[in-house]
This record gives sequence, C-alpha cells and structure tokens, in this order.
Amino acid sequence: MPTSEATGVDTGLDGSPKESPLSAREQQMLALERQWWKYAGAKEQAIRELFDLSATHYYQILNALIDTEDALAHDPMLVKRLRRLRTSRQRARTARRLGSDA
Repeated sequence: MPTSEATGVDTGLDGSPKESPLSAREQQMLALERQWWKYAGAKEQAIRELFDLSATHYYQILNALIDTEDALAHDPMLVKRLRRLRTSRQRARTARRLGSDA
C-alpha cells in the first residue's frame, strides 16, 4: 500500500489519496506507528511536531483508534501488533501492582 512520505496518508498507484474511512490524521498516526525509533525521545518529539499533542494524549487517541474495525481493515498487521503490545503492557502493569510475576 503506497504512502505519501510527506503526509503518511495512503495513496493509490497514481499518487492520489486513497478512499479510507479513517481520517488523514488517523492514517498519519498509524503511519507513525509503523516507524522504528533509534533514539529515546525521538518519537515523542515527532508526536509533538506532527500532531501538536502530548505523548499521553496521543496514546489515548491511538488506543481508541486501534480498537476500531476501520483501523484493523486499514492495516491489519500493524493494528494487531499494537493490540498485542498494549495487552502485554497491561498484564505487566497488573502483575507489578499485584506483586507477582504472573
């Protein structure tokens, strides 16, 4: 699925924006999540620059986004990976709170 480098919005083969039930901002958020970050803080800086949001607010929006069927249809592998990571982190937090390694 081609993506415009400047906007992160998925495009058709001719470079025109592809019809999607996701907004351009939602598509950009998923495009940002596809990237890998070499340095600590680089992703948070990109979030602030691209979306003018704090990292906390960005992740709240992202968590709601990855629960939608539209996001799953748009990029199934990415959304499933993000859901798995979220579940793993929630389990780790719960285990720390309960003081166990389960």
